[in-house]
Amino acid sequence: MAKAVIEIDHVAICFRMSDDKVRTLKEFIIRLVTRKINFHEFWALQDVTFTVKKGDVLGIIGHNGAGKSTLLKVISGIMKPSKGDVKTHGNIVPMLELGSGFDMDMTGRENILLNGAILGYTEEFLLEKYDEIVAFSELGQFIEVPLRNYSSGMVMRLAFSIATVVNPEILIVDEILAVGDADFQEKSKKRMKELMSGGTTVLFVSHSLKQIREMCNKVLWIEHGKMIAFGKTKEICDRYENKKGVSNET
Repeated sequence: MAKAVIEIDHVAICFRMSDDKVRTLKEFIIRLVTRKINFHEFWALQDVTFTVKKGDVLGIIGHNGAGKSTLLKVISGIMKPSKGDVKTHGNIVPMLELGSGFDMDMTGRENILLNGAILGYTEEFLLEKYDEIVAFSELGQFIEVPLRNYSSGMVMRLAFSIATVVNPEILIVDEILAVGDADFQEKSKKRMKELMSGGTTVLFVSHSLKQIREMCNKVLWIEHGKMIAFGKTKEICDRYENKKGVSNET
């Protein structure tokens, strides 16, 4: 029986939102110090509980603003939950925001070493894998160009190539396959399938139910920060389609 690699236990996260229209930072600080600013609580996640086992590919679905990306950030350790516990077992490679960890004034080659180090790879390992990373990214001569001259698709290709150069134990992906041309999307999908077949546990947010059905064995459905359903892919996707009236392509 596969062991649990991610355990989410009654997780909730709350943000304090200002009710007042404050135009400048100075005005905000003055109101804050004099206690003349009003806040309300916004619960981005509420009482979310589920377990992911080794080798699972979990698709996370829900409308925009449902809390999907917030949940991924909590699991990645980027954000701390207001309530509940998060336990992870294994190294996590998060691909959440394109270009995060990149220096836009540095070249692609320099960013391979920078971003790879952030992900925990040694310089020796990155130099050994350098040609493989560049080849997969298909950036060619642009690898010596500063990232500020890259398109978002080029940045995505570089980020994906670095993150998946080894088999991470846990891979967290937020809409990464929705960016770039069709050929690279297919190539990325193939690479993710290789990782999955190698035992990598994947958490995958996508608005494409077609991708979710094709790639995931389990699905978590979230709406307004609350867990609606968690279970086998076909069952949850069918329920989602029937409830939302969405097509298999959305």
